[in-house]
Amino acid sequence: MRTVPTPPTRLTLTGLPPALTQRQEERGLFLRYQRNGDADARRELVERFLPLARRLARRYEQASEPLDDLVQVASLALVKAVDRFDAERGDAFSSYAVPTILGELKRHFRDAGWALHVPRGLQERVLDVNNVIEALSRELGHSPTPKQVAERMRLPVEDVLEAMDAARAYNTTSLETPRRGSEDDETSTIAETLGEDDDRFDVVEDSATIERGLKALPERERSILFLRFAEGLTQAEIAERIGISQMHVSRLIRRSIGRVRLVANAA
Repeated sequence: MRTVPTPPTRLTLTGLPPALTQRQEERGLFLRYQRNGDADARRELVERFLPLARRLARRYEQASEPLDDLVQVASLALVKAVDRFDAERGDAFSSYAVPTILGELKRHFRDAGWALHVPRGLQERVLDVNNVIEALSRELGHSPTPKQVAERMRLPVEDVLEAMDAARAYNTTSLETPRRGSEDDETSTIAETLGEDDDRFDVVEDSATIERGLKALPERERSILFLRFAEGLTQAEIAERIGISQMHVSRLIRRSIGRVRLVANAA
């Protein structure tokens, strides 16, 4: 049986694999910066890992969030990681920088991006759901259903729907925003399309006016008007309850209404 020879590992002039040589160079730069305060070494380290910061920023790119802003957040996080990294421990810098940059990006969305308060865990789930939706859209050629997203993320469908609903809290629209496609003047806003005239305002105003008129009536006349217009009793039923004639009730109602109207007009 023929065996396929294993290709030799590519070596640099130092006799070490390129990745290991790069690690040594980076460690040397960190030691120069941390031990001697070498600003050039610090600048070179930041420049080396800027592509990593940009790649991580693109993970969180959304139509509502400019990529330039995300790259700036990731770049500042990279600088913090360079300043805080302990090269003496011998760990790879990328293993420290990646979670640091991702943490700053998530904090940016949590503190500055959301228009309404959304719990931190739900914010992160929204980002994860958006990433899965984009990936599935490329694979399927169309937008995935919530069930397909839930299966990919191994989450209940309710959690995915909650994240989709919470995503609406990321941006809000001012009521003073001009309406799109409006043929009206430039002052036409979204607020003008919401709600309608409420006739109950007139009822409230009329009630306040009538109340002033009722206070000017004797107690018996107020009781008669209440029984007639609030309780819906007939004049005969009112007469029987109060103990007067129906004709007397009719005269009192006409007189009381006249007094209430007089007070209302005077106001």
